[in-house]
Amino acid sequence: TQRMAEAWVPVLPSAELTGLEDGGTEAAADQVGYPLLVKASAGGGGRGMRIVESPDELLGAVAGAAREAESAFGDGTLYAERYVAPSRHVEVQIFGDAAGRVVHFHERECSIQRRHQKLVEEAPSPVVTPSLRAEMGAAAVRAAEAVGYLGAGTVEFLYKDREFFFLEMNTRLQVEHPVTELVYGVDLVEWQLRLAAGEPLTLEQETLVPTGHAIECRITSGDGPTKTSPASPTA
Repeated sequence: TQRMAEAWVPVLPSAELTGLEDGGTEAAADQVGYPLLVKASAGGGGRGMRIVESPDELLGAVAGAAREAESAFGDGTLYAERYVAPSRHVEVQIFGDAAGRVVHFHERECSIQRRHQKLVEEAPSPVVTPSLRAEMGAAAVRAAEAVGYLGAGTVEFLYKDREFFFLEMNTRLQVEHPVTELVYGVDLVEWQLRLAAGEPLTLEQETLVPTGHAIECRITSGDGPTKTSPASPTA
């Protein structure tokens, strides 16, 4: 989060929770502010994560999230992040080469979720304006440049009321990449392999313009009702 902030990527208030002395957890949470999310640093898919509405819920949520994170990822490290709801989950596809050049393929909307798992993904997002699209794309590129990123990646943002905040970066090509391929006419898997082989990016940012609209739906199984969940706890 600190590196993203230094790269002028918008971030939510956050604080580390692991390894603090007595009273440190409560102080860190007060610094972030309520409501907040307790999140596993090594996590994903909603595992090792708890929504905390008030201070009296904090320690129980931290203990439960740490156990779940340790079991799921072998790493119980936690941090707290300001919880924003209702909100949308909007992510930007990026590619970086070994020379440090980065391009983006604008955004995908992934707000329709069940149990923190994406159900419907579409590109472009129906709520992102051209000016906001440019801002988010530029922020995603700065995020990748800040870490010298190589290959395919996805910079995920939380969006509300024309503001967006960094959630995380997925360092891989995600299963929803075909919606981006369809609106850009570019084989992203091919480019992932070419960059891994050491080839330079020859794609020009000004030529990467979306055409049309694409939607991907995931078929899942479960034992509860499906509803649209806030995007903030997706990471």
